[in-house]
Amino acid sequence: MILPMYIFGQPVLRKHAEDIPTDYPNLKELIANMFETLKEAEGVGLAAPQIGLPIRVVVVDLDCVSDDEPQFKGYLRAFINGHIVEEGEEMSDFEEGCLSVPGIHEKVRRPSRVRIQYLDADLQPHDEWLEGFEARVIQHEFDHLEGKMFVDRLSPLRKQLIKKKLVAMSKGKFACSYKAKPNHA
Repeated sequence: MILPMYIFGQPVLRKHAEDIPTDYPNLKELIANMFETLKEAEGVGLAAPQIGLPIRVVVVDLDCVSDDEPQFKGYLRAFINGHIVEEGEEMSDFEEGCLSVPGIHEKVRRPSRVRIQYLDADLQPHDEWLEGFEARVIQHEFDHLEGKMFVDRLSPLRKQLIKKKLVAMSKGKFACSYKAKPNHA
């Protein structure tokens, strides 16, 4: 089932997401719905807060970039109760966008490497280092679990330059090609 994307201004996007128990009801169905929603929106990552759930569940589909990055062929992964536990020292800049912030793309500086701990879709624990594009996507999605968005990482000048767009977006004035749930507060 394709779920509506919560758009900038929705309070759930600013909440700290909670770990879930391993017997969380309908977890497999939730993950399947998140992958379906992600594919429909043509994104690479989706965190549960983006569909209105303040829980630590993230899905990532890097298969969609596998024509240019063959190492990501078949890459469809779920990250449950994920946490970044260590960051590398080297930083890199890369243009990011977000399904919850449609139409805005900005360069964001992040660590090039991160160590994460999480459970996979079969609830098996993992502790691993990620690098490059994979690390960037995970950091972007895990930010959502902390109530942060990529626009929070911009310089004060860049934030000022997009402020009007963000204010309009928070009032429901935006365009996107996928099912969305704007904030009408």
